[in-house]
Amino acid sequence: MLYLKLFTVLMTCLLLLGQVNGSPIPELSSAKRRSRRMTPFWRGVSLRPIGASCRDDSECITQLCRKRRCSLSVAQE
Repeated sequence: MLYLKLFTVLMTCLLLLGQVNGSPIPELSSAKRRSRRMTPFWRGVSLRPIGASCRDDSECITQLCRKRRCSLSVAQE
């Protein structure tokens, strides 16, 4: 009976050790990273109001990012 328990524990440890060794290694290369994709729901919820800072047109409610600010009109002076 003791041998059966010892065998079971040993096999379980070996199986777990095999799982650890088989896990993927994270890439260390400085490859181009993909930007995070948002679902349409979160894209709509996260839109910024007029006057808020922005990086591109997709971040603003008006879809107009001018001089790093959400704008209301195309030609802003």
